[in-house]
Amino acid sequence: MKLSVIILAAGKGSRMKSDLPKVLHKIAGKPMVEHVYDRSVELDAESIHVVYGHGGEMLKQACQTFDADWVEQREQLGTAHAVQQASPHIDDDNIALILYGDVPLIKTDTLNALVNSVSGDDIALLTVDLEDPTGYGRIVRDTNDAVTAIVEHKDADDSQKKIKEVNTGILAVRAAYLNACLQRIGNDNAQGEYYLTDLIEIAVNDGNKIVTAQPTDESEVEGVNDRIQLAKLERIRQIELAHAIMADGAMIADPARIDIRGELSVGNEAFIDINCVFEGEVNIGTGARIGAGCVISNSTIACDSVIKPHSIIEDAIVDKNVEVGPFARIRPGTHLYEGSKVGNFVEMKNTELGAGSKASHLSYLGDSEIGKDVNIGAGTITCNYDGVNKHRTIIKDGAFIGSDTQLVAPVTVGENATVGAGSTITKDTDDHALTLSRSAQKVVKGWERPKKG
Repeated sequence: MKLSVIILAAGKGSRMKSDLPKVLHKIAGKPMVEHVYDRSVELDAESIHVVYGHGGEMLKQACQTFDADWVEQREQLGTAHAVQQASPHIDDDNIALILYGDVPLIKTDTLNALVNSVSGDDIALLTVDLEDPTGYGRIVRDTNDAVTAIVEHKDADDSQKKIKEVNTGILAVRAAYLNACLQRIGNDNAQGEYYLTDLIEIAVNDGNKIVTAQPTDESEVEGVNDRIQLAKLERIRQIELAHAIMADGAMIADPARIDIRGELSVGNEAFIDINCVFEGEVNIGTGARIGAGCVISNSTIACDSVIKPHSIIEDAIVDKNVEVGPFARIRPGTHLYEGSKVGNFVEMKNTELGAGSKASHLSYLGDSEIGKDVNIGAGTITCNYDGVNKHRTIIKDGAFIGSDTQLVAPVTVGENATVGAGSTITKDTDDHALTLSRSAQKVVKGWERPKKG
């Protein structure tokens, strides 16, 4: 049978204390509902239906890349009512899998096992054993171990409260039977809502089996209702990601002190120190070393390069055997070629630093094309902005730029040229020549320093 997925994402999440729909709060840099959607795609679902309510337009805008059917639940009348908004759109012969947009860590293998256990009109239910099941619906079984009911905590007697196996709400069932059962679910309860858990009692009374499966870890089925739970699942997910990287041969100094907010690929023998943040798509090559406190976004760090502590790299390419930092900032559009070096308190933007070139201290290099084996002295600035337009600076191979130099773009420094320290260069310089631009040094004899009155 083919599979269709219903993702329930209509809850307001008032305990989050946020105007943002609950399912848009992020885990590992991605909205919770996107994690659930990704699992649905990995299951090769024929169709995916997202039930939305509070903040619907915001949700659809944030998830506009989803290939999904968006279904509105205008009134929040319970889980069964939410499912009923989407289930009529599913082919009767398909298996309907019901997931939750605020349960982001569910694994594909767990869901595959659940879906594969559906047969006929039997219901496949995901349960979990909890050491403290307080507040959860208990799974009640008969002497033959068959599920007979789900009893909510508030309705459970003393013996039922001792049951450790609880309902997760995730289930799979043939769509035709689901739709038939939804018509039979009432709202005769204190909240006046339609509960999906009533589906179990109906199925048992119809003589159908409730087949159960369990996740490998209870965190897979933990939901998020407040920011404390969000932070808890964030850390669980980060440790999962760190462990996967380490299993492939890289070393992370402390898996509890890393933040991956996107897709991070790391080669074997690479090392990542504590408190690093990776955003977007980042690739780190074999043998590279990332120092403590670095922030790297949408960049490539090639093999054997060293990024020293507290450096920031965004939308940049760092070739192999490059050294960056500490406290360097590499901004978008920058390419550091093989063997180059960027030192402490150097900022670069939209700049190419050629192979073997060095900018070791306290410089700003913007909109520049720097050739091979160039030395940039401390305090060098490319003056690339005239208040309206950006202009480029070209420094050819082998040039030597003395400390405290201002290069006023557009300007070209010639091949193997030398610029004396303290110069302001406003015109192109010759190849193989020394260019100076300094005021004459004066001595005022007998001058006295001002004194406080």
